[in-house]
Amino acid sequence: MRALLPAVALAATLIVATAGCQSSSSATAGGTTTASAGSSASPSLSISASVSQPSLVPASPSDSPVSVPTAHQPTVYFAEGGDTNGTSMHASGCSAGCPLSGDGTTSLWNMTWPTWNPTVAIGTGTEKIDDCNPSCATGKLYPVKVTVTFRDAVLVCTSQHVARYYWTRASFAWPAGLPTALSGDNAPVNPVTYANITAESTPSCG
Repeated sequence: MRALLPAVALAATLIVATAGCQSSSSATAGGTTTASAGSSASPSLSISASVSQPSLVPASPSDSPVSVPTAHQPTVYFAEGGDTNGTSMHASGCSAGCPLSGDGTTSLWNMTWPTWNPTVAIGTGTEKIDDCNPSCATGKLYPVKVTVTFRDAVLVCTSQHVARYYWTRASFAWPAGLPTALSGDNAPVNPVTYANITAESTPSCG
């Protein structure tokens, strides 16, 4: 009987020790669970960052520059003496000896044309005017400084079947004035209108 007591005591000690370890393990596990629960109870901080990305959408056609073709600009000519079947001059051609009238009583010399486009032509130089005294055939030519403006272009189909624009009106300004011989009833006509060219005008040449 005494021999069994130590064995019983040892067994009891082992049981108690085992129970203590299990209790300690459970406590630890419980602590861990408690800490995890505490962590889940803490507020969560959420941070979002917005990063701008380059647009990959192609520009619409309206955003791109558009090249608009320039309409054809017609060339306008001056018909010497108002005759469309005679000599036709453009800017550089009407620089010297360019008659304004069919009778040769007035002509342009040493002209430069800073402006010559389909709407208007403006040039400066010298105009030689016949005073027709006692007649235009024996009169005196007076050179005077002049600014000439051509306007009112019309389309004409010439006898050579050429479609061409011509000026029908010429106006004049004389910066230094006119000599006495060209004053009063003997003053030059201003403006000069070429009614015959206007009468020849047509909408188109077919």
